[in-house]
Amino acid sequence: MSTEVSDFWQNHSDKFLKMAFMNDKNEIIKTPDGYGKKEGDCGDTIELFIITRGDIIETASYHINGCINTVACTNTLIDMVEGKTLEKAWDVTPEAVAEYLETLPENHFHCAELAVGALYLALANAEALRRDPWKKAYNSHY
Repeated sequence: MSTEVSDFWQNHSDKFLKMAFMNDKNEIIKTPDGYGKKEGDCGDTIELFIITRGDIIETASYHINGCINTVACTNTLIDMVEGKTLEKAWDVTPEAVAEYLETLPENHFHCAELAVGALYLALANAEALRRDPWKKAYNSHY
């Protein structure tokens, strides 16, 4: 086994590894209550979909074209917002995501910023659709 491979497993927290390899939230939702898409300077892209019940984020999912760090950050933020109100979800920060993961490499902090940016776009979209619910039928991202 190469040193590089063993270092990866040894250099990351259990939280990071769990979030990096979890894929149960990898799902495209055709008519979400909120949608945000963000592309980073690195080329990674996150599409985030939220479903609400009242003011509560019932579930969230994503579609990612990106690295394992982006996946870890996105799974973490979904874990942080599910069950929370839309208002409380605005409190999630890239710093909170990185802190939770414990071992997000410093040179990949932009992955946390990218994930939170997609969340903020989805939250703003959800709020806009609440003001004008008739627009949901036209909220297609395809």
